[in-house]
Amino acid sequence: MTSRPPLVLTVAGSDSGGGAGIQADLKTMLALGVHGMSVITAVTAQNSLGVRGAWELPEEAVRAQYRAVVDDIGVQAVKTGMLASAVLVETVAGLLAGTAAPVVVDPVGVSKHGDPLLAASALDAVRTKLLPVATVATPNLDEVAQLTGVVVEDEAGMRRAAGAILSYGPRWALVKGGHLPSGEEAVDLLTDGSEELWLRAPRHDNRHTHGTGCTLASAVASGLAKGLTVPEAVRQAKEYVTGAIAAGFSLGGGIGPVDHAWRLR
Repeated sequence: MTSRPPLVLTVAGSDSGGGAGIQADLKTMLALGVHGMSVITAVTAQNSLGVRGAWELPEEAVRAQYRAVVDDIGVQAVKTGMLASAVLVETVAGLLAGTAAPVVVDPVGVSKHGDPLLAASALDAVRTKLLPVATVATPNLDEVAQLTGVVVEDEAGMRRAAGAILSYGPRWALVKGGHLPSGEEAVDLLTDGSEELWLRAPRHDNRHTHGTGCTLASAVASGLAKGLTVPEAVRQAKEYVTGAIAAGFSLGGGIGPVDHAWRLR
């Protein structure tokens, strides 16, 4: 009998266009050699041009999916993405608090196209309930501003932002600097408040970057499920997502996805 791959669970929304959300998470997990499982929190009607509609699932449907997976199969890491509402944020945070596995929280606030994916009323639940149970929180600069009020314009600002995120209780903060206005490098900062790791990669001139955040967080969770340390899981995830961005391809009339299978092509 072949050995079983590590087990990773994504708790997130569905992207009908296949570039982000649950679909991106599961593709990333497959590409990185782990078994991906899913709890769908919301269904979006989405394509390369934007989000046409979003419908969150009832709390009991989210809870039932989570318990079905965790109680029978088990998990070695969990990744969260779009949680839509305060009720779902609180529900998922409660489930995570009772699960003995590392948790990667991608505090999804808006889509690549600027469509809101989290109710403004849910921000406080993210701060007080979700971030405290996170092993790693992976906000981009827009999400940092939403959650902390810190507006980042340079690397010194990223350090301030990481401190503000850590004040809510995650063990590590990974502040993603991809939206910084200048520079030839995409710079991210990982810190637990004492150890600091700056991750730099060439900035690829490719507009097809849909799903970048989902992909990175899922890659980090995959590394943690394999038993990597947080810094090593993040380092390997950054390498994977950088290649996926470089290979991103056109789809429809708007922003295409990163290529999750770039290492296979």
